[in-house]
Amino acid sequence: MKHTVFVDGQEGTTGLRIHEYLAQRNDVELLRIDPDKRKDPAERARLLDAAEVSFLCLPDAASREAAALVRNPNACLIDASTAHRTAPGWVFGLPELAKGQRELIRQSKRISNPGCHSTAFILLLRPLIDAGLVAPTLPLSATSLTGYSGGGKSMIADYEGSGNPKLASPRPYGLTLAHKHIPEMTAHTGLQVAPVFMPVVGPFLKGLAVSVPLHFSQLASGADAQRLHAAYEAHYAGERFIKVLPLGDAANLDGGFFDVQACNDTNRVDIGVFANDKQAIVMARLDNLGKGASGAAVQSMNIHLGLDEGLGL
Repeated sequence: MKHTVFVDGQEGTTGLRIHEYLAQRNDVELLRIDPDKRKDPAERARLLDAAEVSFLCLPDAASREAAALVRNPNACLIDASTAHRTAPGWVFGLPELAKGQRELIRQSKRISNPGCHSTAFILLLRPLIDAGLVAPTLPLSATSLTGYSGGGKSMIADYEGSGNPKLASPRPYGLTLAHKHIPEMTAHTGLQVAPVFMPVVGPFLKGLAVSVPLHFSQLASGADAQRLHAAYEAHYAGERFIKVLPLGDAANLDGGFFDVQACNDTNRVDIGVFANDKQAIVMARLDNLGKGASGAAVQSMNIHLGLDEGLGL
């Protein structure tokens, strides 16, 4: 029998990409809502209850409303919004987070899909905190350079149709220091101090890289590039979608530059350590529409259903 799946909010960038992933598979039956009933609570509730797994690709308030519509205790929700990423009763859909996370995803009927920026940041920091190299109380900063698809359909239309010359250069944003990913970046790394986080949108469709600067003098005694790198290798040993780049390998850089788009059209995350004897920059890159959004959601679905987690990815 096929697994029944419903995408609530299938017109957005994340929902469309999930449809693309699943349309290639013969083990999934996609339930579809009539266009004229997209906002009909009764019809949405019927489909949410009928599906084995539903993806909520909606704004935060709408995702909360959708979750409240479900009455079938066996219906699994995977929420792509920010609404439930730190909410009690919801499992964070990042299987590489820590030992046992996959089992939590497999057993839970409520899974919150991580944000694109936070996925990269958490994958950078959680291994270092777990290894005792970075103290949870250490104030940190992070910068994320991302493609404009992360802003959804309206931003894509601005970049691809407006001809605005201001869009030709990178644009820092989130300068109120209250970006919506910060709570999950803090909670799921174990940090006790929220990082200072600045995202930057660039004039390219997709691709994302988060960088975090570190001073060895502020880390655990004896911390250096080798120990940071070893912590990543140990934490991600056997992970098919996480690639720890070889330390000090010139092939990590393209003529001295870090390619933000090198993981595009994959579900992979690359992690690199760039350092001298006093400082380091740790960096993670991913496809913000793949492992940063839709790919991660499908990966969690596969795990929850007991399938090969790379199926269709």
